[in-house]
Amino acid sequence: MPKLMPKDKFFDLSDYGRLPGSMFAKLLVNTSVTPIQITLLFGLVGLLAVFCIIKHYFLLAGILIILKSIIDAADGELARLKKTPSYSGRYLDSIFDIILNSFILLAICFISSSSILICFLSFLAIQLQGTLYNYYYVILRNKSVSGDSTSKVFEYKTPVAFAIEKQSTVNFLFKVYIVCYGVFDAVIHYLDKKAYRVVTFPNWFMTLSSIYGLGFQLLIIAIMLALNLQDYIEPFFIFYSVFIFLIIFIRKSSVK
Repeated sequence: MPKLMPKDKFFDLSDYGRLPGSMFAKLLVNTSVTPIQITLLFGLVGLLAVFCIIKHYFLLAGILIILKSIIDAADGELARLKKTPSYSGRYLDSIFDIILNSFILLAICFISSSSILICFLSFLAIQLQGTLYNYYYVILRNKSVSGDSTSKVFEYKTPVAFAIEKQSTVNFLFKVYIVCYGVFDAVIHYLDKKAYRVVTFPNWFMTLSSIYGLGFQLLIIAIMLALNLQDYIEPFFIFYSVFIFLIIFIRKSSVK
């Protein structure tokens, strides 16, 4: 968890890919491989997982989903090691995540007894869950003296591009990002408007909220696929959303 100061680090249930991802990034630091190329790689691995789901190779699909999480951790780590942070990489990473989430859920809908309505509701549920965790995590990162600057609590205007990227690319990806995530960000901010005023979040609270981190969500999907529980994946994530209100209640009542 290199984005946080030691005092702010917590046990992140969704961050199991960090260590192998960091090891992978270190192997590439002295090569010509760029962080965005690693982002493209995790996108490809995610698409292979979708293909395996459709073909009923559920165990292999689960392995690829976990591998996708590991590679997902590597692109940001490589950017830090090479000291080449970029908004292009940050937005492309998030855009790929939401596209792959939708493809994975559509594939599960295709091979299971779920309806397209259940699929859509589970997609909304997963995105709201992930947005809640990211909301608290980005607030914590911005309050921690870590130097991380590519993620903002409120994404309301196009950032100025870094020297290594084009402003036109950042402008385009920012607009796509807002289309993908703007509504989810607005809903979570409405539900907990004053969270950004918190001085810091205790470690136990961040660990609790990490049940909604994308890595943990994908781990649940991978395990359920491996156990041939594909019919229950999408209904599960709809039910799983009830903890959104519990976590927000705990934040408002105990973390101020």
